[in-house]
Parts: sequence; structure tokens; C-alpha cells
Amino acid sequence: MSDKFDEQQPIIIKKVKGGHGGHHGGAWKVAYADFVTAMMAFFLLLWLLSVTTEVQKNGISDYFTSTPMITRSEDGAGGILGGTTIALEGAMTSTVQPLVEKPMTEDPALKPGSMPIQPDQNIADKKFIEEQRLREQEQFEQTAKAIKKAIESNPQIADMVNAMRIDQTTEGLRIQMLEQQDKPLFASGSANLLPQTKKLMRQVSEIIQGLPNEISIRGHTDSVPYGPGASYTNWELSADRANSSRRALENAGMPSARINNVLGKADSDPLIEDDPRDGRNRRISIIVLHQDIAGEAGANSSARAKSRQEKNLNDASKLYERSQGKVEFP
Repeated sequence: MSDKFDEQQPIIIKKVKGGHGGHHGGAWKVAYADFVTAMMAFFLLLWLLSVTTEVQKNGISDYFTSTPMITRSEDGAGGILGGTTIALEGAMTSTVQPLVEKPMTEDPALKPGSMPIQPDQNIADKKFIEEQRLREQEQFEQTAKAIKKAIESNPQIADMVNAMRIDQTTEGLRIQMLEQQDKPLFASGSANLLPQTKKLMRQVSEIIQGLPNEISIRGHTDSVPYGPGASYTNWELSADRANSSRRALENAGMPSARINNVLGKADSDPLIEDDPRDGRNRRISIIVLHQDIAGEAGANSSARAKSRQEKNLNDASKLYERSQGKVEFP
């Protein structure tokens, strides 16, 4: 009976297939991408270290240790890299590249009552002024030659070339017009320029107009005083003659903004010190000033002239300003 049952009962075999247990996601891909990026950045850093010089490495280290944008930590490391460099010099100098300690310098700002040492900002200014003085010296030499040549070639004033003295001083190019016994510059005791003096002024003005410098005009007299009780002295005479010279230069085309100052020196600065009464002490000095003394006249002359004009208008409006007044009735 058992054999019959075994023949009729079917044998069923079940095969169970294994599964993956669901999708695990792509987190490993993100991690792998981060790893590859980090490795690429690491090899890029190694390449940069191999091609940069020690000076460049020190500059990069100083930037990251001194810039205020980096927040300094208090872990004792002293900032990024602690002020040290990665390599000594060159590329692949050794298999082991030691860290080079940057020498520690004491910050003056940490001392009580002291300030940080700032670089000398005047060095560049001094160098610029020296170079400018050299250029001006060459221009002044050429100007002096041009003035003498122009006077000698003008038959109307050629005989006055001996009355001219041109030299360079600490202020600039000094052009002096001296009175001679037979060739005065002004009418006796007045500030009226004689015709040959006006021609001389015109000739000088036409030449120095090509320079950007400002000028100073100074009048000088001898020490011969006026009579007793005179209210008009050598001070007024020297100042009036300097102003007359200024007007002559401006009439010849000299811009008024180029005039730095007009001075009356009287007999305080004699040319012939041994003889203050010498007639050659009566003279007019025109000084082409160095630009570092008078300022940049070429760039600021128009602005300065406008400022002077506005100031004059404001002063004039104040002089003629009316008040409302007050009226009272009994």
C-alpha cells in the first residue's frame, strides 16, 4: 500500500530565488566623487608647491597669517601654517621637506605707549621731487639761453642785455633787470615803466610763458631815503614797481593765475651789499618758482583762478549788501 501511495503522490520542489533586498541609493557615488575631488586638489597643491619659489611661498604664508579676513584661532597654532613655509627652495629638493620656522618679530603695537612702524611714505615723494628738479634745471638753462638770445637779436633792446642777470637759486630761475646809470627802468621816483622796459618785459614774458611754473615778482630799491616828513617811502615805491611789472607781464600774455606773489623789498635785499646806495640795487626780480615750492601751477591754475574770482565776487557782494533797517513811528 505504501508503494501505491508513493506512486500516486506527486513530488513538488520549490525553488526560492534570492533578492537584493531593495535599492540601496547613490550615497556611495557622492562619497566617491568627494574623494576624487579631494585627491585632485591634493595633487594640484603638490604641483603648485613644486613650481613656486621660496619667496612666493613666504608671500602666500604671510598673506594667510596676517590678513584680517582670517579668524585667528586660539589653539596655539598661531594661525594657518603657524607662519611657516612648506619647502625650502625649488621643486623636490628632498623626499622629506621640513617646515621652516618664520623668525618671530615683536609687534611694536603690543608695547605700551608705542605705535606700529609705518613705511616712510616720503621716499617716493622725495624721489619724484628730485627727478622734477633735474627736469626743471634743464628747462631753466634752456630758458636763460633763449632770453639772452631774444634780447640780443632785438635791436630795440639789445643794448639792455648787460643789465640782465639770470641765475638759478634755491627758489627757481631768477631773472633780474638792473637799472643802469644811462638806462633806467622806471621814471625817477615813480613806478611808471619806460618804453624800453616794457619791451624788455614783453620779451621775457613771451619766453617764460612756455613753462608751467608760477612766478614771483619782487621790486628792489637802493637805500637813498625820501626827504624828511615824506609819507611815500622805498617800501611803497618797490611794491608799486613790482605791481607795474606784473601788469606789464600780464599785458604781454602772462596768465594772472601764474602770478604767485608780488613783493616790495625796498632796500632790504641789496644786490651790491658793500654800497646799498648803488643804483644797481634798483632792480626788478622775476623768479620762476620750482613747482614743489609753488604747487602744480599747470594743473591747478584754472581752478585757482576760478576760486579767486568767486572769492572776489563774494567779497564784493558783502560790501554792497543792504540791511532791512528798522522804522519807528512816534
